[in-house]
Amino acid sequence: MHLDVQDLRNFYYRTKLGRAAQKVIREQVRSFWPNAGGDTVAGYGFAVPLLRPLMGEARRTVALMPGGQGVMAWPPGQGNISVLCEETLLPLQTGFLDKLILLHGLETSDTPGRLLQECYRVLGPGGRALFIVPNRAGLWARNDRTPFGYGRPYSLSQLEGQLRSYDFKPQGHAAALYQPVSEKPFWLRSGGLMEKWGRSITGRFAGGVLMVEATKQVPARAGGVGAVERTPLRILEGVGRPVPGRALQEDDGRCANG
Repeated sequence: MHLDVQDLRNFYYRTKLGRAAQKVIREQVRSFWPNAGGDTVAGYGFAVPLLRPLMGEARRTVALMPGGQGVMAWPPGQGNISVLCEETLLPLQTGFLDKLILLHGLETSDTPGRLLQECYRVLGPGGRALFIVPNRAGLWARNDRTPFGYGRPYSLSQLEGQLRSYDFKPQGHAAALYQPVSEKPFWLRSGGLMEKWGRSITGRFAGGVLMVEATKQVPARAGGVGAVERTPLRILEGVGRPVPGRALQEDDGRCANG
């Protein structure tokens, strides 16, 4: 279930911990995408804190917010580019995007497979998606004081495995948010140092979030998981079914005896 847009906005823009998290994740996004010049970029979930640095470079930017979360006008003081949408029917043309960021979207989705199918559809050939989710091994997923304490946390192998199932090819990964879930001044001041230490020493195992960059596999596999999902489920598979010929013979026998 998605978090409410007001709670997400309050965390990222009105708390010290949220602003620190925003800064750290932005830096990692930049390590994947140093430049978005001329690209069409979208964010899904509550990705607007990460879209701001890309707006001045991208040719076009759109913020997609799921109906279960709600929508807010963004960016403030400028023309609105945020859109309320269904996660299984994104209001974008097929192959429209060059880059797509998901933050607080995949782990809270009720239908993550169908969401990934839509992400695949709207990305163009050579397009790249960045999936950001709570880290199952990190401390942030165990604390509901932040949005990363909600939804389904992932391990790296779980996330990459799910992406491959829906025809995405992981290209790289990173972790972020090594600092404790605390607004105490000492930990906030030490955040930058702890991020550098965490990335160099502990890798993906202690960071609060995992980030996986992936490209779409073209062409998609003919028998991928998405194709399996569209096949109707046969709940009573294997249960004996009546044989028309046998039923008729039994009826004829009863009539003859009667």
